[in-house]
Amino acid sequence: MSNDTSTSAAGTYGDYSEATRRSIARSTLNGLMTWLGEPGLAAARESAGLQAMIDQHAASVRDALGDPESGPGAVPLAGYATGVRDALIEAEWQLPPTTELDWSSLEWPALRLIAICSLARAGGFV
Repeated sequence: MSNDTSTSAAGTYGDYSEATRRSIARSTLNGLMTWLGEPGLAAARESAGLQAMIDQHAASVRDALGDPESGPGAVPLAGYATGVRDALIEAEWQLPPTTELDWSSLEWPALRLIAICSLARAGGFV
């Protein structure tokens, strides 16, 4: 069974019931997967180098979230993704359309977000 909850994400979704937090988190992760995760993970299936970079970022995300035995839950993953997104907005960083990306030379933010998608897929959240 997956770890779908965490008190570490309480600041992000703390005012909602547990079921609502999970629903919001899954919606956030599904949106990220549709936008960047699906094309990024498809590109990674074609490139061992890209897959290795995504795996390294996924390990960093797991470490940042405490890496529970069952893997990070949907709520902490979505909270982490939201934090990355907010920092990128503040820094005015923009990702080109996925159809124009050079998958062989992605910047750190894109790799981190695709890694979150990889973890969300592994956890069964998307």
